[in-house]
Amino acid sequence: MELQTWPKDVGIVAMEVYFPSQYVDQKELESFDGVSAGKYTIGLGQDKMGFCSDVEDINSLCLTVVQRLMEKYEISYIDIGRLEVGTETILDKSKSVKTVLMQLFEDSGNTSIEGIDTTNACYGGTSALFNAVNWVESSYWDGRYALVVAGDIAVYATGNARCTGGAGAVAMLVGANASLIMDRGCRATHMQHVYDFYKPNLDSEYPVVDGKLSIQCYLHALDKCYNIFSKKLQSAGIKDGTSLLDCADAFIFHSPFCKLVQKSVARIMLNDYLSSSSTDTSSRYNGLETFKDVKLEESYFNKELETACMTASKDIYLQKTKLSLLLANQVGNMYTPSVYGGLISFLISCPVEELSGCRCVLFSYGSGLASSMYSLRVTDDLSPKSSIHQLIRNLSDVRTRLNHRKKLSPPEFDQLMKLRETTHHKAPYKPIGSIDDLYPGTWYLIHIDDKHRRKYERKPLHSSRDINNDKIISQNKGDVVS
Repeated sequence: MELQTWPKDVGIVAMEVYFPSQYVDQKELESFDGVSAGKYTIGLGQDKMGFCSDVEDINSLCLTVVQRLMEKYEISYIDIGRLEVGTETILDKSKSVKTVLMQLFEDSGNTSIEGIDTTNACYGGTSALFNAVNWVESSYWDGRYALVVAGDIAVYATGNARCTGGAGAVAMLVGANASLIMDRGCRATHMQHVYDFYKPNLDSEYPVVDGKLSIQCYLHALDKCYNIFSKKLQSAGIKDGTSLLDCADAFIFHSPFCKLVQKSVARIMLNDYLSSSSTDTSSRYNGLETFKDVKLEESYFNKELETACMTASKDIYLQKTKLSLLLANQVGNMYTPSVYGGLISFLISCPVEELSGCRCVLFSYGSGLASSMYSLRVTDDLSPKSSIHQLIRNLSDVRTRLNHRKKLSPPEFDQLMKLRETTHHKAPYKPIGSIDDLYPGTWYLIHIDDKHRRKYERKPLHSSRDINNDKIISQNKGDVVS
């Protein structure tokens, strides 16, 4: 397809996020786990962690976030031409989450929808987004929207990694004349074979984790993407000088824990410094002079270098990244939605008037490993009825939802984690967790039969119109009961 025939300003038109209605306080968890005070809250930068009981699974999370997006933006199900789910939370080795979501489309009669599940640790949502953008810009596009869903439940076995869990889902509508426009041609990817985090035991939700190696792989992938991405921005005329940090208004990262994001900003500054000319005397690099000859591959755990870079980059971190950590700090690591939770956090933390033309650089990482860095730009159209105003309005309830969650004690959290562990893939099974505190409009699991077929029900919304639309649905095609 020739350039002039491509749809204009392709990117993210609309967004919605779902996270659990219950959480555990990380400071209380420190005491319960018997670790030093501040290990989770200061050392990792985490405040609260959202989690699911046995009444929620990846299907219910995705059902909830998709229906919330469709209702908030008043989108017709017939207007979706592609639907792709990025997740590493696997309930079935064959049946995709996407096929479960198709039951939401049955009343519309729309079954002509491309896409399927995409899986690789925390990177699946980004791959799904790229596929959606590629479809809209291809000769196969039929003018309809693409719908991308990133969702996961991150749980760990008892031990020092459990505090880095979380759960949630983000839905993104992709199309032309977008609120958040993808910078065409500005995408860098690094893929590599490594066992830093993986899930070989299909009978368990828990991963096998090499924590130190995983951090090294994350930073190594960031270095590689930085190098490729910088060249792409230069070719596009976006990057003029040597500093990537000067090319955007926000830098948003996949967040296993918040402190790693701060270290990532410092890592980009180190790359900027090492890429700068020997005559660059910018004051921003004060304190880095003794590291001019450092080799990146030997610097991942150089504490002296890390401290110097974090000190030098502190102001940039506060200006361009910290606002993106709201959901990461309050919910935890959502896996595939993590970087998009960061994007939402940034958008709702800025006055909409200041967002016009704002460029955001995003870094997505999934263990094993897969990584990409790319950029998008907020539309310049700030008219009251513009898509960006609608997007911000529809995300305005995020802080309210965070503040109205129920806090459970660490022993209650531990008990629910043991319940998930002992009932994982159990069939037949009827969940015993409470639905009282679920947000209105949340889908939840009500039964698994002896053939592992799952049935769900939606908690009513406040309006009679939405209550009348409540359904019980199952994984069986055609099994929809009003």
